[in-house]
Amino acid sequence: MIVWLNGAFGAGKTTAAYELLDLLPGSTLYDPEVIGAELRWMLPKEHLAQIADFQDLRSWRRLVADTAAALLSEVPGPLITPMTLLRREYRDEMFGAFAARRIPVRHLLLHAEEAVLRERIDSRAAADGGTARAWCLSHLRPYQEALAWIESEAHTIDTTHLGPRHTAERLAEAIGAGEGAVDIVQTPEPTAETVAAGILLFDDRDRVLLVDPTYKPGWEFPGGVVERGEAPSAAGVREVFEELGLRLSGELGLLVADWEAPRPPGFGGMRLLFDGGRLAPGEAAALLLPSAELRDWRFVTEDEAAELLPPVRLERLRCALRARRAGQPLYLEGGVPTGAADPSRLLR
Repeated sequence: MIVWLNGAFGAGKTTAAYELLDLLPGSTLYDPEVIGAELRWMLPKEHLAQIADFQDLRSWRRLVADTAAALLSEVPGPLITPMTLLRREYRDEMFGAFAARRIPVRHLLLHAEEAVLRERIDSRAAADGGTARAWCLSHLRPYQEALAWIESEAHTIDTTHLGPRHTAERLAEAIGAGEGAVDIVQTPEPTAETVAAGILLFDDRDRVLLVDPTYKPGWEFPGGVVERGEAPSAAGVREVFEELGLRLSGELGLLVADWEAPRPPGFGGMRLLFDGGRLAPGEAAALLLPSAELRDWRFVTEDEAAELLPPVRLERLRCALRARRAGQPLYLEGGVPTGAADPSRLLR
């Protein structure tokens, strides 16, 4: 198990983590900052110059999950992880990777009033020489902006008037009571190329339905991986029912077949998008969300989708929308149409 202690700099995460080691038998301190330091040593300076924080490194986020799994093969756990985590898409990526490895997560937030945080940061700077003061203070605003989503998921302990030992005792009580358990779908990572089927559903304004998964960054199309022996269109229909409680009937028209090349650590594969047609207002109002898999859905325009979808999915959507208008499916490779007699005609 991972006990993820979130919170701003100065909330008392690290000092409470050391105290918590005494209260949770078998526990081990797991500090992902060590991984960040090693990556800074190994990666080219030119590459590091492009990022502001080691959390922005995809390699760091992957190694956090891989290292946790390796540690838990050596120690009983839990792993106590004091680490500020403010970007929800990074949370989705790493917590989804934990779930894929069957590692449960307890997400706990140590929160303190801003005046107290500033006082603690100043005290730390006086002891350490002040080199990290500006860095810590610069993260107070992003912390306040992220607080809403963190509090919606994590169990919160106010450390404004608590010392490290009392904080650790509160944490141990909360963990023992099952607080902070992250309900997330356990989707095994692929071991080879996959075929995935997505369904585009529209409202009466021709906006497309997107969903927000809890287990990976970015928004997605309803759908999922095709199981062994399953027809892709049937897989899409099955996934839409499992994800949204919506039963689709009739034949689905293929819009896009997109070959996604392997790009380590991903295996790639074929990505299909089908036209699921328009939903009646009553159908949209009745959509259900399984909390372990999806946290939200919304109808969006193409421009709005550009703010939500990762680049490869956005290009796939744009091609699918144009294929839908043209009434002719498109074959893509890496989001780029190929094989059509006149691809530019379809993309106008």
